[in-house]
Amino acid sequence: MPQHVPPTLRAPLPHNPPQYPQSDPPADPPHPRRIVFLARRDLGNPAAGGSELLVDRIADGLTTHGHQVTLLCGGPAALRDYRVVSAGGDAGHFLRARRAFDRHAGDCDLLVEVCNGMPYLAPLWHRGPTLCLVNHVHTDIWRERFPGPAARLGRKLEHWALTRAHSGSLLVAVSPSTVDALQDLGIPRERIRLVHNGVEEPGPLAPTSPDPLFLAVGRLVEYKRIELLLRLWERVRPVTGGRLVIVGDGPERSRLEALAGPGVTFTGRVSEAEKHRLLCAAWVLLHPSLVEGWGLVVTEAAARSTPAIGFDIPGLRDSIDDGVTGLLARGESSFAAAWCTLALSPERREALGRAAGQRAADFRWGATVRQFRAAAAEAAMQRK
Repeated sequence: MPQHVPPTLRAPLPHNPPQYPQSDPPADPPHPRRIVFLARRDLGNPAAGGSELLVDRIADGLTTHGHQVTLLCGGPAALRDYRVVSAGGDAGHFLRARRAFDRHAGDCDLLVEVCNGMPYLAPLWHRGPTLCLVNHVHTDIWRERFPGPAARLGRKLEHWALTRAHSGSLLVAVSPSTVDALQDLGIPRERIRLVHNGVEEPGPLAPTSPDPLFLAVGRLVEYKRIELLLRLWERVRPVTGGRLVIVGDGPERSRLEALAGPGVTFTGRVSEAEKHRLLCAAWVLLHPSLVEGWGLVVTEAAARSTPAIGFDIPGLRDSIDDGVTGLLARGESSFAAAWCTLALSPERREALGRAAGQRAADFRWGATVRQFRAAAAEAAMQRK
């Protein structure tokens, strides 16, 4: 079980602002020292995914750079090198966010609201500088996960929060597709900063499976569309043979296991070492998601020289370079055809894998933290 972090503030970190020659103004604004993140989950939450990993890597990198970081979240809160405080349950903490901020964080130099659908509306109750971090706009997911009236209300609330509540804030988007989605809402491009997801250096690679092995990794929820993958597997398996391995857990797992045909294995959550082994062993990563901000697992696979197949949707258009590091499908039949093509074409599969590995080298967490620090410094100066 994850351990809860006691709500005690660390001692203030030493702060030595940069000194600039009087004749030359600083090229960049000074970085905010005390930064608070508001996010739905901590990485230790069983339901954590790519958004939580992104926040963790940014918060950890900021801490390494000397920032004093606090994460306020819902649900379980695990011990980290930065301070984490649980503000209540998964849904209830949205209502308690302001009180939790006043009680556990107090003043700060920058408040970062991680807007993943349901907003905290932080600029309405926080007077200091605010930065809004957006993985993707939940336009279609509201309809997928909630009945009509609730979906319409959620969509309107999210859009109002991004366009009106944060009208005086900078917004950070994790991909060009998210930048486009925010602009489609009417947010000016000059208020949006692009901060890419990163990936860890994978270290020595494990062997590729000698037999066909196809891998899907992610939380087992509706919009990840694993059910569609199982349906396509029945068409692909007679052509390719091999195994389909599905890594991850979630509320859909029992139903999906009941639907699975021959050759399908559900592993549940696995260790990082096992995930590394599977990403190396896989012939292809399969990512049938309905929507993504970026598709972090695509880059994780690419770092192991494993190409990916996904649908031509926002986010995956950015993490998969179509025809270079993987393939993008326009429909179910196109996805199945791409799957069979790469399974039966080792030369093309290996060429895509090599290109994927080369491209993944351009995305490292160090660069992500540098990009975020620049955006944070700019945001912290806006309301001074």
